[in-house]
Amino acid sequence: MRHVIALDVGGTGMKAALVGPDGDLLYEARRETGRERGPDAVVASILDFAADLRAQGLHRFGEQAAAAGVAVPGIVDTEKGVAVYAANLGWSDVPLRDMLAERLGGTPVALGHDVRTGGLAEGRIGAGHGADRFLFMPLGTGIAGAIGINGVIEPGAHGCAGEIGHVVVRPGGVPCGCGQRGCLERLASASAVSLAWAAASGDPEADAADCAKAVEAGDPRAVAVWQEAVDALADGLVMAVTLLDPRTLIIGGGLAEAGETLFAPLRAAVEERVTFQKLPTIVPAALGDTAGCLGAGLLAWDLLATEVSG
Repeated sequence: MRHVIALDVGGTGMKAALVGPDGDLLYEARRETGRERGPDAVVASILDFAADLRAQGLHRFGEQAAAAGVAVPGIVDTEKGVAVYAANLGWSDVPLRDMLAERLGGTPVALGHDVRTGGLAEGRIGAGHGADRFLFMPLGTGIAGAIGINGVIEPGAHGCAGEIGHVVVRPGGVPCGCGQRGCLERLASASAVSLAWAAASGDPEADAADCAKAVEAGDPRAVAVWQEAVDALADGLVMAVTLLDPRTLIIGGGLAEAGETLFAPLRAAVEERVTFQKLPTIVPAALGDTAGCLGAGLLAWDLLATEVSG
């Protein structure tokens, strides 16, 4: 069966699949990224995982993968196929596309940014299906965005489009690793809510999921923490709505797992803030943690389609 390799590299784990022409996941696997062993070891793990996936395809289907798609975090030069920088993996200027193509015996490889790749999947086969313009924003360890326009994810002139996590929503606020203060991701990411709730509750092990449960139980401390995050998120989203005029806002990541505990107050907060702007539909992501892997598969099939048409 004709298939492609799809690999989604995260800060702690890697999700992979062999994907058929219709988007079916024919085989799935997961491994640790192993970032504690250093960037060279991470690259070696990616190459080994891809080679094992190629072997699985040969064993299961009697042919090797037609292409591979790989999604990685950080700054990515998709044209050159270079993983430019990723703070959570410790690498810089890794020619990952060429390294993978060599390890896979010349198989064509597409390299993409993890959030934009997840956004590609959500836009085509997930919560954004049918929307001509959307913004996909996962709320996880950090916050980033993917801008979808007519089925294509906008990379920006320098590969940095959609970095909404570093829009300042609270000037002079909490310091951010990017060098600014009051960035959206320092207030409304899952990790930010976890830190705030751990401090407010006095439990250093408490996280965002615990905060959501406490909100549902009516704990006023949790409600205050949650509302602060929702307000910051709404401010950031209204900026995005003003600039991009999306038809749909797709919210994913760990914080979105709180369901209507997040979405009900968030929709209300955004609606309160819009004036002349058209209020977009705000929906939860549909593909969960498989979005990046599915998107990587789409990158691979798109690469093959481009080669055929070219």
